[in-house]
Order: sequence, then structure tokens, then C-alpha cells
Amino acid sequence: MQRSKHSELHIDYSDKQVLLIDSSGNMRATIYYMLRELGLSNVKAITINDKVIPLLAQNDFDVILLGHNSSDSVTGIQILEEARFRGYIKPSAAWICMTSDSSQEVILHAIDSQPDDLITKPFSIEELKYRLDLIMRRKIALRPVDLAIEGGAFNQALQICEALIDRQHPEYDQLQKIRASLLINLGDYEQARQLMDNLYWESRDKEAGLYLAKAYCGQDELVAAEQLLQELITDNRLLIAAYDLLAIVHERMGDLEQARETLRQATSKAPLGIPRQMELGRVATQTHEMDMAKGAYRKSIIQGRTSCYRSAEPYLRLANLRRMEVKSSDTIMQEQINREIDGLLLSVRQQFPADSASEVKANLIRSQLAEDLGNMRDKEQFLREAKLINRQLDEPVDLDREMLVMSGEALPILEQQPQPVAQQEAAHISKQQNPEMSDKANRMGIKHYLAGKVGQSIKSFGAAIDFDFNNHAAVLNLAQLFLETARDDPERRDGRLKMVDRYLGLVEKRMLEGSYESKKQVLQRYRAMPVDELPPSSLGALLK
Repeated sequence: MQRSKHSELHIDYSDKQVLLIDSSGNMRATIYYMLRELGLSNVKAITINDKVIPLLAQNDFDVILLGHNSSDSVTGIQILEEARFRGYIKPSAAWICMTSDSSQEVILHAIDSQPDDLITKPFSIEELKYRLDLIMRRKIALRPVDLAIEGGAFNQALQICEALIDRQHPEYDQLQKIRASLLINLGDYEQARQLMDNLYWESRDKEAGLYLAKAYCGQDELVAAEQLLQELITDNRLLIAAYDLLAIVHERMGDLEQARETLRQATSKAPLGIPRQMELGRVATQTHEMDMAKGAYRKSIIQGRTSCYRSAEPYLRLANLRRMEVKSSDTIMQEQINREIDGLLLSVRQQFPADSASEVKANLIRSQLAEDLGNMRDKEQFLREAKLINRQLDEPVDLDREMLVMSGEALPILEQQPQPVAQQEAAHISKQQNPEMSDKANRMGIKHYLAGKVGQSIKSFGAAIDFDFNNHAAVLNLAQLFLETARDDPERRDGRLKMVDRYLGLVEKRMLEGSYESKKQVLQRYRAMPVDELPPSSLGALLK
């Protein structure tokens, strides 16, 4: 392996906190002593169990070495996937996945969760040192940027990048790619394109190519995006992220058959990613490739048994596919399909009892099945039940849209794609307040909170404030989240309480309106209480 000239630079590991996770006691011991020899003394070594995710959520480790063994009941890649899903993988921390299974499907599944590096077990101490030094040098050089991104301050992160940009900077190319990523997130596609245009055509760096393709998409230059992605795939056959984006481009161009074929290729190479299988099922349904769609949903159900992506959706989609086959089946086959649909919908009720939205969708499927069979009385009964449950939801299901989904017809792609920002606005978006984007970020924070993704929720609320420091809803939501995490995490309590005081201080002397003032007063009363006496659950509904 070629060594970078920077790899000889000395990295001081004496103050670094390390978490070593592996199910093999012998492997943990071996790697533990390797780390000690490299000067890492603050090492916590644990096996894989149900305490790993809470430990990652509650602590700030500088290095996480995560072992994967495919024979484990809960594997390292499942931990990695959930950590990414819940927002516990911080840009400033170094994540190294150590796998004893170097098969293509395992490696590509790990890459989906974007660790900093993958290393095959067993490995030498020299190899471990080289990988660690490479990553840590980058983390140290980019730490101010990473910390701003972790806090959701994307405009600030962009400004730091611009201040650091210098061709002599040891991570110049990486800084440029981070800048492009931030610009794309902020809607400034033109500047992101200019940055990546230069970098990609000079270096042919595949990550730069992906950012350039995203910038093309943002500007609605779909032909250019398609050509670039095809080129990336030709040069990098296993760059699955390029297939994912290419499928989106094909769909936006109105070519659903080609989108389906692209997703089929991606899932044949990387079959373990549930979101990708679900996309294949959706597009295959819309192009009337029902066997392909059923296969994708069945794989999603099987793989979801041990995944953070486990949900009722593949059960519901598979039940609806079977429902679509009823009209063309004879009486015996109809009875068989009915039994299968009953089994799938019963699984939804048993396995996801708290998911009321899935109960709404299940009743819609039963209603449509009754209509297909000519039983109009049952049709109306199930439809009434769906509407009754739906009215009680905080976020009701869009029944018209769901019926369109059930029909198997293609949805308007515009509802799934972000719209390009007008060029004259994009040039200034990072320099001015944007209340509309702030409200969107605040709503996204609420969705993350309701899904149990506290880390992502905090980032979204931070972004909302970054876009508009007068967004009082986001300020109070952040104060509540930090107060809840202070209550639940004694070891980090002092720091979290300082954040509570900071955000409450922003609105302390302001007379807010209606629910904002009430929320402020409630949080002030809670802050005055001993933390251990706070209610154990949510401290109130978040503000929209």
C-alpha cells in the first residue's frame, strides 16, 4: 500500500478517548494492546450488546473501532448502520469498521453508513497505525469545521471552510468537498458546481464527482448529471451512491424503466441496504414489474428483523401488491391471496402496535380489497375506520396520496425532489437570514425527535437558528432537548445545562406570543427544579 508523505507526521494520542467494540474477546485483547503500544491509554473495550448504542449516544469518543463478524446475532455493521441512522456518528470522531468478512455485499453495506475507513481483520500494528494516523490528521485539520457541522451551524461551517482555504492546507481537497456539500445543502448549486468542476476534472476524485452530479441536479441539468454519473459508474463499478443518484435522475427525466434497471443493478451488487430495496420495490411497482417489487419488499422484511430500518412499510406494500392480483385470480387463488394479506396485516398490528399510521394504511388496503371483490359494504366500513383513526393522528396520513400509491401509478416526482434555488438568491443564501429554510429545519427537527433521533434533532434545530436567529420555536425546542438530555445523562449534565441556560437566555427578556410565552415559562420552571426531580418522559410538545 502506498504511504502518504503525511503519514510520518506524529499524532499525539495521549488525550484521545477510544471505544473498542468487538464480540471476540481474543480480538479485543489483541487490538487493545496494539492501541496501548501506539500511545492510546484511554481505551474502553466492550463486546457487542444492547448497551452499545446508548453508550455512543451519551459519550464523546474521539476514535471508535467497531468489529464486524457476520456470525454474530447483532453485527458490527448493524451497530454502524443504527449509529448513522440515529445521528450518533459525529464528523469530528474517527470511525473505523474492522471486518472479518471481506465479501462484496458486506463491504458495500458498511460503506452505505460512511465510516471513515474499513480494515480487514486480522491486521498488523503498522497497518492500524497508518490508518489511524491518516484519519486523525484529517480530523485534527478539519476539527473547527466538523464541530460547527455537529452543532447544525452550516453557515458558520461554510465560513470556517472559506477562512481555511489555502492550497498549502494539508486537507485542501477535502475542505473543498466539504464546502461543496454545505453549499448544496444550503441551495447554492452554482458555487458548488464551480468548486467541484475544477476539482473533479483535475483529480477524477469520485467523491468530488458525486458532489458535482448533485450540483447539476440542483440546477436541473439532468442530462449533464446523467452523463457524469454514467462515467463515474464506468470507472467505479462498485460506487453504489452513483447508482442511487442516477436512479433519481432517470426518474426525474421521466424514464422509470431505466430508474428501475439502475436500482436493480445497485441491489444486485449491494443487496443488504433496506432503503435501496424499498426504492426498487416502489419503482418496480410503478413499472408493473410485480415479481421484482415483491422480491424487494420480502428482502426488506427479512433484513429488517435486525435493522434500525425495520418498519411496517414493506409489509403494507407487499400486502397491497398481493391485493392488486386479486381481480385477475380465480376463486381458489383469491382465497390464498386473502390469507396472505391477512397474515401480513396481522404482522403489522402485532409488530408495530404504536404505529397508528400503519393501521390507517392497513384499513385502506382492506377497503380497496373489498371493492376489488365487489363487497361494497365492507369497503365503506374499512374506509370509515381508516378516516376515524386518521383524524386522531398528530400528523395525519394524506389519504388521497396513499390511495394513489396503492394504485401503483407513478407519483409526481416534484413532490419528492428539492427545487433549485433561484440564482440571484443562491448567491446570497449563506449571508442572510432565511425564515423559510429555518421553519423547514425546525419541522425536520420535530420529525427526528418523534423518531427517537435526538442527535439529528438537535442538529436540525441548530440549523433552524442558523437560518433565522429569531425562530423562537427552534430556540425553545433546543432548550427543551438539552434539558431532557441533561436529565438523562448525569455525566454530561453540566455542559447540557449550560446549553439550556444559553438558549433560554436568548428569549428571557422577550415577551413572546401565545404558546411561545407559555413554553418559555414552563421551561423556566423546569430549569428551576432539581434535575433529578424532572418528569421522566418528554417535557412537552415541541413548537412548530
